[in-house]
Amino acid sequence: MLFTECTLENLDEMLNLKPLPLDKMNILQDWLKAKRSITVSKQERNYLLMLQEYLQNNVLAWNEQELAMHFIGPVFALVQFSYDQKFNLFAERPFNGVVDGIEMSGRPDGMVATGYREPKKPYFCFQEYKKEKDPNGDPAAQALAAMLVAQEMNEHQFPIYGCYVRGRHWHFMALQGKEYGISDSYTATKNEIFDILRILKVLKQMLIERVK
Repeated sequence: MLFTECTLENLDEMLNLKPLPLDKMNILQDWLKAKRSITVSKQERNYLLMLQEYLQNNVLAWNEQELAMHFIGPVFALVQFSYDQKFNLFAERPFNGVVDGIEMSGRPDGMVATGYREPKKPYFCFQEYKKEKDPNGDPAAQALAAMLVAQEMNEHQFPIYGCYVRGRHWHFMALQGKEYGISDSYTATKNEIFDILRILKVLKQMLIERVK
């Protein structure tokens, strides 16, 4: 089954998954709350405001590749998802596995995985980038499908964290066992753009603790 074919409904039914509201998904709440301890420097703030203006002017016109190139990529570059050559951020790498006997595969738009030049064991964050107007497919389900494969590859040792983006709207996700949660949207054309950066910085800190 391709990630692009997935919907939340068919994943829930096929794999007996249990979606939880945010107030019941503690690992997702903890991740999002941890942003309070993260600061945004003056330089980062000015850069985000520049990106934000560019997004505001173009978000309804950009296709997925343009959204990724002009906005999402620069935001992730601020976080610098690499650490001592132990993990890195990869894009469009082929990725597959078996979840409850179902072969699943695809090319996530972005994933953090162990490895430096080539991804080895995928870690916690997967993104599916979608344009805001008339997107194709279900980005939440595509991200969740990749997270499910990652969970198997990590032998269910850790929670899996993810994110999907639709235009200006960012949603953060967490998966543990059969339970998953999805955050409310963080809107990048508002002051929430600073929260988006803080949340991604928290993720990097969590990954560093995992690989020490």
